[in-house]
Amino acid sequence: MRFDKGIAMKKGTVIAVATMMLVALATVALAASGGDGHHVDSGVLLKDFLWRCLSFGVTLGLLIYFVRKPIRQGLAGRRDGIEKALREAEAAKAEAEAKFAEYDRKLSKAAAEIEEIQVALRREGELERERTLASAREMTEKIKQEAEKSAANEVAKARTELRQEAARMAIAMAEGLLKKNFTSDDQKRLVSEYLQKVGELH
Repeated sequence: MRFDKGIAMKKGTVIAVATMMLVALATVALAASGGDGHHVDSGVLLKDFLWRCLSFGVTLGLLIYFVRKPIRQGLAGRRDGIEKALREAEAAKAEAEAKFAEYDRKLSKAAAEIEEIQVALRREGELERERTLASAREMTEKIKQEAEKSAANEVAKARTELRQEAARMAIAMAEGLLKKNFTSDDQKRLVSEYLQKVGELH
């Protein structure tokens, strides 16, 4: 659109310049005809005016002929440049859209991966919690068994000590009773009976 407007403006400028030059030549011709006070034949003036117009037309035609090609080349180059810039802009836009779509896919994929990681972490946390609870229960059971075993050992030890203490006390009491009630005659009699039993065995 801008390219067509530029061409139209340049054509209008060329036409305006040509019209101004024609008017200027006509003014010069009229001034030349009445400036010296002599009467000049109108046929000669007309011929001179027509000759000048022809000369101007040929000059203008040659000028347009020689200038038109560089102008066209310049305009064509400018048009090609604009078209190239538009193609590059379209390519850049397409590339940007492709990158945006790629980044959007990557973000969506990353979001899905993050969600999967969160689910896996929650699942792992629950499993770890269950493992910890199971280990705590097992340890509690072991401690309970050890405590029961230790208590049983302590009870058995206490019973043994009590039995030993009871035996010592019984022995002490028996010794006391023997010392109190045992006479020398009883001692002699026991020795005699013992020797007799030994003799019977042999």
